[in-house]
Amino acid sequence: MGSRNAFYAQSGGVTAVINASAAGVIETARAHKDVIGKVYAGRNGIIGALTEDLIDTSKESKSAIAALKHTPGGAFGSCRYKLKDLKTSQREYERLIEVFKAHDIGYFFYNGGGDSADTCLKISQLSKTMGYPIQAIHVPKTVDNDLPITDVSPGFGSVAKYTAVSCREAALDVASMCATSTKVFVMEVMGRHAGWIAAAAGLAKEQNEDAPHLILFPEIAFDQQAFLKKVDETVKKVGYCVIVVSEGARTADGTFLADAGTTDAFGHKQLGGVAPVLAQMVKNELGYKYHWAVSDYLQRAARHIASATDVEQAYAVGRAAVEFAVAGKNAVMPTIERKKTKKYGWTIGEAPLKKVANVEKKMPRKFITKDGFGITPSARDYLAPLIEGESYPPYKNGLPQFAKLKLAAVAKKLNDQFEV
Repeated sequence: MGSRNAFYAQSGGVTAVINASAAGVIETARAHKDVIGKVYAGRNGIIGALTEDLIDTSKESKSAIAALKHTPGGAFGSCRYKLKDLKTSQREYERLIEVFKAHDIGYFFYNGGGDSADTCLKISQLSKTMGYPIQAIHVPKTVDNDLPITDVSPGFGSVAKYTAVSCREAALDVASMCATSTKVFVMEVMGRHAGWIAAAAGLAKEQNEDAPHLILFPEIAFDQQAFLKKVDETVKKVGYCVIVVSEGARTADGTFLADAGTTDAFGHKQLGGVAPVLAQMVKNELGYKYHWAVSDYLQRAARHIASATDVEQAYAVGRAAVEFAVAGKNAVMPTIERKKTKKYGWTIGEAPLKKVANVEKKMPRKFITKDGFGITPSARDYLAPLIEGESYPPYKNGLPQFAKLKLAAVAKKLNDQFEV
């Protein structure tokens, strides 16, 4: 049959290591020139495929692609765009086939989280429903660590490291000032439905009086009375209190503490900042002076403090995705499988997309302390290896140096335009 071209795209919120997965895909595809021609990247994710806005990665030098391994953000642009089902949006699927046919694309690699796995599954079904042969492989990525089956989601280890380090450093600041100034510090991290990132802050705690003193998880219903009691007791005992809260913290009836009243492109509620809500609650009810911070993009862009384990795993799933495609597989996702050994080790496994798409992996209750405000030893055992190792980018004049790509556009072959 000869070689066919590949399409690669990034989706959803980016991570510090998603570009390492891109490097894994592109470098491995280049090593399989007998079956894979060029790798075209979608400019701004799946939107690039729909609008025929493709980037020719073959124009990028070997060193530029290698530099992606230490570059944060989404090098080719990402998007939040979810394909509807075939019956609802047949024109979108017809358009994808038109673009794939025009550019002889037979491989589809989609780098993203749960919603992206759903999109990838739908693309994989084009072969049967619309008679176009394409192999679709999902490349896992999400800082939320909520993809099922895989032991960890690439992108999580680095945000976990950032969270634990930031919590430990900020706590020293608060401890310095608590005698005469700030008594309570609230640090907000990402995590809409799963509290994995907030849990990672618990790694900073080595002694009972160390920060974080409270962690608030989406999995545990927020109890204002219990929260305020714990804060007050901690301040009186330790002198200050550090709280780490997941953006998805909610009350027993499911109401987000930070519900902004709007939704995003995937239909998820927009969350407006839970840290200031909690800080004001502490001020109003306990009278303590406070500071708060929202990690926001900083936590998922912090490549300078990435976990070496995470970088290695992100590259490995990109490489495995291509190897799976070359082996003739379709509608699957490479996974990270933890070895059952005393010393941490892992291998690559695989999962069918039907079991991945639209399934969220939440924190197991056994990982959360009985009072709901901390992590257990089993959670620490799971989390600790994921933040291991340093993988610093190269520095120049005191600043990290990142990949600079040409992002050369592929000439369009279709005459019509497609609106998204």
